[in-house]
Amino acid sequence: MSTTQSERLRELLEPLVSSQGLDLEEIEVASVGRKRVLRVVIDSEDGVDLDTIADVSRALSAKLDETDAMGDGEYDLEVGSPGAERPLKERRHYDRAVGRLARFQLTEGGDLVARILTVDDEGVDLEVPGVKGRKPTARRLAFDAIDKARVQVEFNRKDKKDMKEEEEA
Repeated sequence: MSTTQSERLRELLEPLVSSQGLDLEEIEVASVGRKRVLRVVIDSEDGVDLDTIADVSRALSAKLDETDAMGDGEYDLEVGSPGAERPLKERRHYDRAVGRLARFQLTEGGDLVARILTVDDEGVDLEVPGVKGRKPTARRLAFDAIDKARVQVEFNRKDKKDMKEEEEA
């Protein structure tokens, strides 16, 4: 079985990222002109700030310098977070998106925009916003019914604290 460069890099770098309490979400090696770019996406339960990204970047750079994982040529290392409109691919992504609005592409076709309320091993419970003054409705989606999902940017989003206060009232 052949191992791709990305898989070898993941094996090398994931323990280092995990040791800092972070998840290694994505590794990509791309060519940009004559240079190569190694893009590493990290995240955690509480998100990541710029200081954390800088610390991880330095640690990954040092680890890469002591190996030949990137070969002999020059490359740039870019370390970042998943961003505001992150794709939801794994259970932990859905857990982190509780309370957030997401766009779901369904395996049977069609799209759905709804707020993620709860997550379990089988799927997600959603609140579908009401249209034209109607009340929101509840909906359950199994993970196998979801083709793709992505968090949506909300400028007037309620945070988890506001949602809990509303539930208690």
